Amino acid sequence: MENSYFGKYGGCFVPELLMPPLIEVEAAMRDILPSQDFQNELGELLANYAGRPTPLTFCPNLSKELGFSLWLKREDLLHTGAHKMNNCLGQALLAKKMGKTALIAETGAGQHGVATAAAAARLGLKCTVFMGAEDVERQAMNVMRMRVFGAEVHAVETGTRTLKDAINEALRAWIANQETTHYCFGTAAGPHPFPRLVAELQSVVGKEARAQILEQTGKLPDAVVACVGGGSNAIGIFRGFMDDSEVRLLGVEAAGTGESGCFNSAALNLGTPGVLHGNRTLLLQTPEGQIEPSHSVAAGLDYPGVGPEHAWLKDTGRAWYGMVRDGRALAAFERLSQSEGILPALESSHALAWVFDHPQELPQDGCVVVSLSGRGDKDMDIVRRHLGEKYSIPGQAED
Repeated sequence: MENSYFGKYGGCFVPELLMPPLIEVEAAMRDILPSQDFQNELGELLANYAGRPTPLTFCPNLSKELGFSLWLKREDLLHTGAHKMNNCLGQALLAKKMGKTALIAETGAGQHGVATAAAAARLGLKCTVFMGAEDVERQAMNVMRMRVFGAEVHAVETGTRTLKDAINEALRAWIANQETTHYCFGTAAGPHPFPRLVAELQSVVGKEARAQILEQTGKLPDAVVACVGGGSNAIGIFRGFMDDSEVRLLGVEAAGTGESGCFNSAALNLGTPGVLHGNRTLLLQTPEGQIEPSHSVAAGLDYPGVGPEHAWLKDTGRAWYGMVRDGRALAAFERLSQSEGILPALESSHALAWVFDHPQELPQDGCVVVSLSGRGDKDMDIVRRHLGEKYSIPGQAED
């Protein structure tokens, strides 16, 4: 398999039974994806079904407070509410061109599951989604949305009952159904060719953002900031600025509660090299190589690894990665909502929190673009549970 590594990270470490479908996906990526017919059809879907291009929004109130121009790349306004639709439409269309009749997917926050279910419905494919049982509980509205779109949702009870375990189950299901089914992998991780395929499909975010900021300001931004779990939204926007050495690329991981003995999801900052879900990357693991439990208030960041391209960008120094705790992400959620009337997902709130908490590390009178990877409707129950009575519903008992 060609170009499967980013430096020393990446590769394809899977059981022999998974090699045929992965080779098939690699061939489709090489032969079908670049074709003009495919690109025209995908472009039509992105424009007239998903709603691209998404806006680049200036934040006047926060910019005045922070001392630099803050812009948001509004993936929250994409159909189904997050950047995930870019990848799902691309992979669903690719699957149909490959002659597949069904999609399977994993999901954490539920946004990838919702986007896969919607794309499957649009293109006439069956859809099955695997989701950790804990995430099913904290993202109940997204589970309902998947089912309304016609998907079958399986709650995974094994392990930590979160995204890691959902991926394990989806890979097992793919082995059993590979002739008719494509695994619509949700982030820029996993075995080759998924890190490159997902990054390519998400690169539309960065290409748009670069053109939009040049059109609106006449210059490139000083920094581009995005949250990082598996890393698809971040790599998508970073791809638009990778060759612009004057633009800082800043990724933000979830540091959990910050309390002693509590878990986090900051594999880039606190992890060590290892193999998980078919690729070599940085992982939260014991010295013996056992995967550690991860935690984030944002279900979409609750993953003990990270995409291999991010690990490589960290090693090369092209991107820098910080950490934000749950409490600061919740505070950023409130601040953007109340300052600009925009409701961010808790995943995106981690990127915002780093910007809000470190203005001294960003150029005064400069320009910063943040990837607002999703909207916060899905997180309202989580916010209410963490922030207390001011968001409670009159007459409704607290959980």
